[in-house]
Order: sequence, then C-alpha cells, then structure tokens
Amino acid sequence: MLAIDGPSGAGKSTLAARVVAGLRARGCRTELVSTDAFATWDDPVAWWPRLADGVLRPLAAGRPGAYRRMDWTTGVPRPGELVRVTVADVLVLEGVSSGRTSARSLLSHLCWVEGGSAAGRLARAIARDGVAAEAELGRWQRFERGWFAVDGTAAAAGTRLS
Repeated sequence: MLAIDGPSGAGKSTLAARVVAGLRARGCRTELVSTDAFATWDDPVAWWPRLADGVLRPLAAGRPGAYRRMDWTTGVPRPGELVRVTVADVLVLEGVSSGRTSARSLLSHLCWVEGGSAAGRLARAIARDGVAAEAELGRWQRFERGWFAVDGTAAAAGTRLS
C-alpha cells in the first residue's frame, strides 16, 4: 500500500493518478482510493474506521472491499454510490490523512507532497472546488496544519516532494 499524503491543493490527486496509470501500464493490478470519498467539511479525519473496516482490513485478508463515496450533488454530503475495491497488487491511498500514524504499519511507502506555499495551495483548491468553497477551504487548511503537526506525517514520509 502506497499512501500519498499532504495538504489540500498540493497535487496529491494528480500524482496518484499518474502513479496508478504508470503501474497499470506495466501490468500491475492497482486500485486507487481517495480520502476525499470519505471526508467532509465537518468530519475531516474521524471517518477513518469506515475506510479501515470496509477496505483496508478486507484487502489485508485477501478479500475485496467496498465503501460508500460521499455524494455532494445536493451541496450537503451524504452517503452515495457503493464503490467496490478489488484485491490488487498495489493499493494507492491518496488524500489528507492517508499516511496517518494509525495506518503506517500497513504502508509499504508514504509519500508526502508539500505543493508549495499555503497561499498557492489555497488558490489551486479554490480553482478546483469553486470560489463558494473558499471559506471552508481556509478552515480546512487551518485544521490540516494542526493535524499534520500532531501526526508528524511529513517527517514519517519516505519520499517528500515539494
């Protein structure tokens, strides 16, 4: 399992998509799970047991996993479609808190993506999510700064990209 972690707007999703495409091009059975499918503005990291119980534990036991992706179509997050995750050679787990302390014993590698300055990351996140999300994104950035400081994610990473 490869975790690609770092702050919002850093480029984690872009990197993860490239890693998955490269592995698949080499014939490696690869699955991608994003923490964005679980997190909400009001629950940035406490959803982890749903990922662990639905995906990580079944895959570790050699069984397929599944989870419900958050549906934001109404503007209010609610459980959406069921996503099935097959047993693969490599699971790429991407997103804020994917490399958290409680998961590190399961990881083959942790990659930290810094993505430049906080202002630059915020601008990219607003471009991605829309100006209506600016206040929430600012609040999210403040939360994740504290989260990463306490969790020590960047220091624990085997690869650090700026």
